[in-house]
Amino acid sequence: MVVHQGGNRRVSCYYFYLWDTDFGPAFIKVCTYFPYPAKIWLNGHEWAKRQATHAGIGFTELSNGFAATDDPAALQAICDRLGSGVINVFCQRWFSRLPLPFTQADRDAGYWWETSMRQVEISRTLIFDAPRHARGFFEALIADNLDLGRPHNIEIIFGRRIRKDTKGVFRTAIDRRDNGGVVVNAFYKHSRIKQYLKDGRAMRIETVINTPRDLGCNARLPNLDDLQAKARAVNRRILDAEHAGQGCVLARAAFERIAHPTVDTAGRRTPALRFGDPRVMALTGALCQTLLTATGFTNKNLRVLIAGLLGSDYRPGQMTYDLRRLRLTGLIHRLPHTNRYVLTDNGIRIAVFYTKIYNRLLIPLTAADQPQAPPPLRQALRTLNHHVDDYINHARLKPAP
Repeated sequence: MVVHQGGNRRVSCYYFYLWDTDFGPAFIKVCTYFPYPAKIWLNGHEWAKRQATHAGIGFTELSNGFAATDDPAALQAICDRLGSGVINVFCQRWFSRLPLPFTQADRDAGYWWETSMRQVEISRTLIFDAPRHARGFFEALIADNLDLGRPHNIEIIFGRRIRKDTKGVFRTAIDRRDNGGVVVNAFYKHSRIKQYLKDGRAMRIETVINTPRDLGCNARLPNLDDLQAKARAVNRRILDAEHAGQGCVLARAAFERIAHPTVDTAGRRTPALRFGDPRVMALTGALCQTLLTATGFTNKNLRVLIAGLLGSDYRPGQMTYDLRRLRLTGLIHRLPHTNRYVLTDNGIRIAVFYTKIYNRLLIPLTAADQPQAPPPLRQALRTLNHHVDDYINHARLKPAP
């Protein structure tokens, strides 16, 4: 009993803050009234980090996750081991050590706690190869998926049928943090999906299950494995839904992969297909001319088309080199048992994109100072040029010699 100046107040609960060898920080809250309900909090990410350290697996930490690891398969196997049995061992270990209302005699008589799931968070973390693009990608992703919380989308993402009499609020909520970050929440019944940028370099998706029955699972701890499988499927389906509705942002990543040289895991270097290079533009233009060829094209067919667009000599060795970089970038693939090639879906998009932008935008703009250009366009370009000159003068940059 605690005595306050205004009267006596009974303690209604006790918190035991723990540091566990396997789980790290955790706590157990026990109420002081019968039947002595208790609440346990622990962190699966911390458990996985400790198991990886014990196994000698090198990794780079991400707050509440992993940024990189020396052995992805072994680390994934550790994460998959976290189930109801591991958590039950933690519970019983601390129940036997803490001063709790139920004694050993009570337990022998059949009075003891049975663990159930009150809130479970299952996450998926996607690390960006180029963190400098992470915020722009994520905010553009949000802008194109503001309708995630609508019933017809939630029904697909959660894999649960929503009827007219289904209770719950289905909506998308966007919160801005003090550090400028954005958190997107899509709600389904008592549960939600939380998506945000983690440490400026990773996209985190967390499915937060507040009532296991929202996913058709019972709440007792032995059902954790089933609940985890369904929550991970939710994390996968939200990415599928965003991928289907995301055109320009995902295309930007593909464009950068094509327009810059890359090196794969085997150490093979793929040369860049630089936008604006005359040879590359002739190559993509020739590919566009092959779109309607049902049987694909050969080295010789494509070389004739490219030579015609270049208006100059185009040697067989150059054609072989260009076919190789088209194949390594995934823009074409070879038909089995033939010497013919066809464009992939990504190859069609890149070829059409390069050709349309070059012919319909850049060439007219570069000729905009000619008399045939419309007067409003010439005036806009003069204004733009004037502002660029002002910025150069303000920066005190000397003219190029």
